[in-house]
Amino acid sequence: MRKLLSSPVNMALNDAENAIYQNALKYITPLSLNLMAVKVENRPNDFLGWCAELLKICRHGVNKDLLDNEQVTPLSKLDTILVQGASISQLKMLRIAPWPIYTAFIEQQSELHAVDERLLLLDYLDNIKDKTLSEMSDNDRLAFAGKHTNSHHHTQFNFDVEWFASTKGAKTFHTLLIEQPESFDKALAHIPLVGDVTPDQYRHFVDDFKAIFSNYTQDKPAGEKAPLVAATRLLTMRRPDQFIALTNAKIDVLCQGLSIAKFNAFDFESYWQDMIGTLRTFAWWHQAEPENEYELTLWRARAALIDVFLFVDEDFALGSNYLRIRDKSVVASERIYKSKMKRTKLTPEELVDQALAADDMPEYIRVKRDTILREVKTGKTVEHVIGLMRAIFG
Repeated sequence: MRKLLSSPVNMALNDAENAIYQNALKYITPLSLNLMAVKVENRPNDFLGWCAELLKICRHGVNKDLLDNEQVTPLSKLDTILVQGASISQLKMLRIAPWPIYTAFIEQQSELHAVDERLLLLDYLDNIKDKTLSEMSDNDRLAFAGKHTNSHHHTQFNFDVEWFASTKGAKTFHTLLIEQPESFDKALAHIPLVGDVTPDQYRHFVDDFKAIFSNYTQDKPAGEKAPLVAATRLLTMRRPDQFIALTNAKIDVLCQGLSIAKFNAFDFESYWQDMIGTLRTFAWWHQAEPENEYELTLWRARAALIDVFLFVDEDFALGSNYLRIRDKSVVASERIYKSKMKRTKLTPEELVDQALAADDMPEYIRVKRDTILREVKTGKTVEHVIGLMRAIFG
């Protein structure tokens, strides 16, 4: 363990990584005895691997039952720092990565970051881009703006609308979006749907976006500044190849990882000049339009997908609002099924035959009677089993 903890001293760390290491040492000290009790088998020789290995030890190797009360906070702080360090190291890769390395990393991280769900979201929004925000339904407008509600039913929205950046905490933004979507349309109209966005086009967007908030709050005692993070969500959903969607939590780690000065959540100029300006120096961003269909999909979202280079744990993708609603619906369906069974006292065979007798039931489902019956006997509903078969074989 001692060799693992000191190994970054011999690594070629940049300033951001060295700052992370020095900060981590502050919290390693009060945990040293607990860490020394863990057997170490893997000693990576790179900072990303070091962060990941020590993070695994903190989460799964340290005996939590032996921690004193005053050690709980240092362990939590160390966890946060190591996640940040791993993210910074992965983002550092972006500065030198060619297109093949960029795409290979995204494919490698695809399951962890729910990349398929993210691409479904972008594809859905791309298909309604012919509509303005004022013309969209409430659910579509919120999907574009990054706020999930229970009305985003999983059968229509088979993705979490809050991937990339959630704006659910931006109350004034959503109030204004409801009251005057035409004003946001006017701002977004400055951003073309094809070609590189120019500084003037971005500046015109910012002026109109800020005016929405200044006009709304000018008669109020405490005015409210236009939020950069909400603006970046709109920009990124309109042009995921040109913009990076921010949250307050992402600004610091992205700035460190891209080696730019940290800016605050209202600094539209630094976002454009430093973050987007730096993005446009990367080799993979200048990749010519690929012919491969999957790579073309990534290319059209290549700026937004910088998210995938942020370090996450193995349960991150399971936090999807889509999965939560879908699974909740399945549980409710099972509950209704059990209640129905008690009331009707139909046997599983009778329930299956009753469902298969429907006039619109396809033949390829009817021939699967034995399979359906077997699943129903395990406690699943007929509707659920047939629905899955339709999705797989239909």
